[in-house]
Amino acid sequence: MSRLSKTLRHLVPKATRSLMLAPIVGVVAGLGAIAFNLLCMAITHVGLEWFVGYDQGGPANEVGYQEVFGHGLGDRPLTPWLLLAAVTLGGLISGALVYLLAPEAEGHGTDAAIDAYHNKGGIVRARVPIVKMLSSAITLGLGGSGGREGPIAQIGAGFGSFLATKLKLPDSDRRVLMAAGLGAGIGAIFHAPLAGAIFAVEVLYRDPDFEAEALIPAFISTTIAYCVFCLAFGFEPLFAVETAAFTQPSLLLPLTVLAAAMAAMAWVYIRCFYGVTSLFNRWRIPNIIKPAIGALATGVFAVLLYYTIRSVEDDGAALRSLSVLSFGYGFLQDILTDPSRLTILLLLAVGLGKLLTTSLTIGSGGSGGVFGPSMVIGGALGAVVGLLFHQWTPALVSQEQVPVFAILGMASFFAAAASTPVSTLIMVSEMTASYTLMLPSMWVCALAYLLSRRWTIYREQVTNRLESPAHRGDFIVDVLQGLSIRDALHDAAKDFISVPLNMPLADMAHLIPTTRQASFPVIDTEGKYYGLFGLNDIRQFLFESDAGSLAVAEDLAMPGVKPLTLQMDLSSAIGRFAFESYEELPVVDSEDPSKILGLLRRQDLLATYNARLLEEKA
Repeated sequence: MSRLSKTLRHLVPKATRSLMLAPIVGVVAGLGAIAFNLLCMAITHVGLEWFVGYDQGGPANEVGYQEVFGHGLGDRPLTPWLLLAAVTLGGLISGALVYLLAPEAEGHGTDAAIDAYHNKGGIVRARVPIVKMLSSAITLGLGGSGGREGPIAQIGAGFGSFLATKLKLPDSDRRVLMAAGLGAGIGAIFHAPLAGAIFAVEVLYRDPDFEAEALIPAFISTTIAYCVFCLAFGFEPLFAVETAAFTQPSLLLPLTVLAAAMAAMAWVYIRCFYGVTSLFNRWRIPNIIKPAIGALATGVFAVLLYYTIRSVEDDGAALRSLSVLSFGYGFLQDILTDPSRLTILLLLAVGLGKLLTTSLTIGSGGSGGVFGPSMVIGGALGAVVGLLFHQWTPALVSQEQVPVFAILGMASFFAAAASTPVSTLIMVSEMTASYTLMLPSMWVCALAYLLSRRWTIYREQVTNRLESPAHRGDFIVDVLQGLSIRDALHDAAKDFISVPLNMPLADMAHLIPTTRQASFPVIDTEGKYYGLFGLNDIRQFLFESDAGSLAVAEDLAMPGVKPLTLQMDLSSAIGRFAFESYEELPVVDSEDPSKILGLLRRQDLLATYNARLLEEKA
């Protein structure tokens, strides 16, 4: 391993290293997605289907438990009150795993990966993906509300980080492989490889900014992970949907209302999520039991909702209302298949209820993702908007077009909640194979994103690359590109004192109180630059009485200090100042390097940098 590490670091270019290792990350992310999916299936079958008697269904094209394992434990009638025991047990076990083994695995996972990218050099502890996989499978499999992207994001990102660490690669390589792993896991488990790769480089920032150097490695790793995962679970899109091509531009008017409604609901989702999180953070009880309390509250709400819906609608609607638990993808498939069979009351109950149960499950410290619930919330509330427009203006929105509102509700809701408009519209298109809706998806995602710029579900996102600690050193160079020493050399810097070769030390000592200079260029008898000395050099001779009485400027000058040139770029000047110990360096013209034109100070460089930075921010 040590020899391989040295070879990669010293003989292989940086860009090539990431491309060489991305397929390995993709294989492991794909296998991790398979393991996590199987674990969720097994726990869901035992905990919800057999113990409680609740079959939540799933996406039409997703392979089920019986198809994988061949047999089950049998069917049981639904016992709603057993949900309280199942979901609370899930929260209790999950809390113990997380807070005893890896506290950073709590919550929705993607935020932890974003934080590791920006602030920790891409380092993810090796145990975190394993703890996250187990705790999330238990939380979701026993009824807690959440999604699969957070756990699988940490699994893929964790292995990318682990591989780079074992090979002793620099932080920049580790971050790239971590992002590639994050995209690979998400692209695989949601059957959306292109979206997974773009999500990995987009989710890091709130502005429309991307981690460009990670994009091609993410393409490679996500392709491999998708193929590995789908060899086990099929290559079909996750949801079965039939949608017509977009041929009615007048629909953009009600879709504008949809985008505004989804942006507003995304704000409610985020406020609710972090309101519950803050409440549990302030609660002075052991962290280890908080997920159990949040899970119990989730179960109580679900059971009360079940009996409330049962009192006003049929048993089928009451059963569907339990989709506020676990994944909820079965209910989402019903919406996408024929939302007209679902009442507005039921759609509102599940959409808003899912918002609350996800906040309770994950905000209390439980483990799961926020993307999956967002799809259910956006799909349900989008269908409500579509049904209302169909009732009010049937000539504009037909019954067959209501599923379009559900699909675009999914896309616009998460685009607003997560500040990821590009990857979200592609994700929803790949999950539902609704590529004919790409144009209206662009419309609603763009509008929802613009209306929700001030909030995001991912609090560890930074504004852009300029604000990322991972890119501070890179960005200094980028900011100064195009600027030369000429731009930083002000008139004051051209007023300086130079010293002839034969000036005695006593005369040089008299210069100290009369000037602000910290460095003094030495010139020969022809006025040409000879060398440089600083205040520390003078002090050294002042304390040596014998040598001091005889010393002249030639004895103090360092002839090896090369001057800066007017044409030199400021990025190179920063490197020169880092190498030299002087606070000021002489500046010459490259066409006449013997004549000193001024002294450039470190402070001049910083002032120029700050001025340019303010321009960039503006």
